[in-house]
Amino acid sequence: MNPLVVIDVVGLTPGLLPHMPNLARLGRRGWQAELGTVLPAVTCSAQSTLLTGLTPAEHGIVGNGWYFRDLGEVHLWRQHNRLVQGEKLWETARRAHPGYTAANICWWYAMGASTDITVTPRPIYHADGRKSPDAYVRPPALHDRLVAELGDFPLFQYWGPTAALKSSEWIVGAARRVLASERPDLLLVYVPHLDYDLQRFGPSGPEAARAAADVDAALAPLLTDAEAAGATVVALSEYGITAARRPVDINRALRRAGLLEVYTQAGTELLDPWTSRAFGVADHQIAHVYVADPADLPRTRAVLSELPGVDVVLDREGQATVHLDHERSGELVVVAEPDAWFTYYYWTDDSRAPDFARGVDIHRKPGYDPAELFFDPADRLAKAKAGLNLARKKLGLRYAMNVVPLDPTWVRGTHGRLPDRAEDGPVLLCSDPVVPAAVERTGRIAATDVRDLLLDLQGLSAPGRGADR
Repeated sequence: MNPLVVIDVVGLTPGLLPHMPNLARLGRRGWQAELGTVLPAVTCSAQSTLLTGLTPAEHGIVGNGWYFRDLGEVHLWRQHNRLVQGEKLWETARRAHPGYTAANICWWYAMGASTDITVTPRPIYHADGRKSPDAYVRPPALHDRLVAELGDFPLFQYWGPTAALKSSEWIVGAARRVLASERPDLLLVYVPHLDYDLQRFGPSGPEAARAAADVDAALAPLLTDAEAAGATVVALSEYGITAARRPVDINRALRRAGLLEVYTQAGTELLDPWTSRAFGVADHQIAHVYVADPADLPRTRAVLSELPGVDVVLDREGQATVHLDHERSGELVVVAEPDAWFTYYYWTDDSRAPDFARGVDIHRKPGYDPAELFFDPADRLAKAKAGLNLARKKLGLRYAMNVVPLDPTWVRGTHGRLPDRAEDGPVLLCSDPVVPAAVERTGRIAATDVRDLLLDLQGLSAPGRGADR
């Protein structure tokens, strides 16, 4: 069996390929197709569909996070694979070919997965509150080998104001070593760099072209290694990033309507999901709105429908039409207009914002915050403050990285809704010269069909999708 390397180049679109000669060559050697994504077009939902062949309504990953009703808490960016309901690609492959081996280099929901090799970001949370960069790696001996050869996983270049190419280079380096030494049948590689500057500056400026060229150059050694190993390569994306011009404060609108409640601690306000009649979990251009009492649905829907920047409000019946009707979804799902996106902000006075609002804190914020990609442009001392806090950290002192702006208008790129044009959506490139008949006929492949494509590329026919289909 020839190895299969699947590279998730986040944010890749047809329009960026002219700046990416190595990836473009991959498509010329084999084929290229429009990739139909899912709603919401966000990392966790899209990746789960690619690996199971199921829709969010079936695998249950309704976003990058949701309201866990049984806990009474909002959680984003959970890591355990058991959250994904459905048989994964490598599990299906093993039923057809016992002994099949799989390696996951930074695709999401890696913790607890049944892959043979796992590498995923996992900080060290010290007892005194400090956080240090590291990764969870299986088998354990691989962790020490990767750190010895590549250094510590560059967590602070993986997300936040200092997110940069270095994290993608580390991931590519890890993937090359796993490919060379372990020779897995399946190698999954997640390359996040395009996400950063396209959200910071938008998809059309020189920053986007430069980021695309940088990613392409970083991938070149892995593509060369894969070809030398006789591997089939598939490069794909989860979504395309489009221009963002209008942040929409969905929770502030619900609060003004008397539907959202907060509680106070230390002079700041925290979202109170237990007593709120309605609140939203903002996730780029999608928001799940949880409504405790069905009697409040009409009023909540009216508030949301009248909010500038809102395109569609989906109830359970509407969610079924877009394959998002899962018990984890909100009673209402709100989709933004093409140039709009949803903030998680619920406070009405910045002096009452919680302490985590000005920091990079993806696990405490009850919604996604792309402003974490910026040092506050309005604060001339933001970078100096960050440097001082790093010095405090090295001395073993507590510190808080209060450098993130509370002004969302700096964000220039977004995603989440289904693309309005194919050129703004994701793309799939394959090195295999044989074009599937359906793709040759339509020029398109659905995200739900990618799993079976990957099995076919290795000569494996899917032996059914399991009892949890």
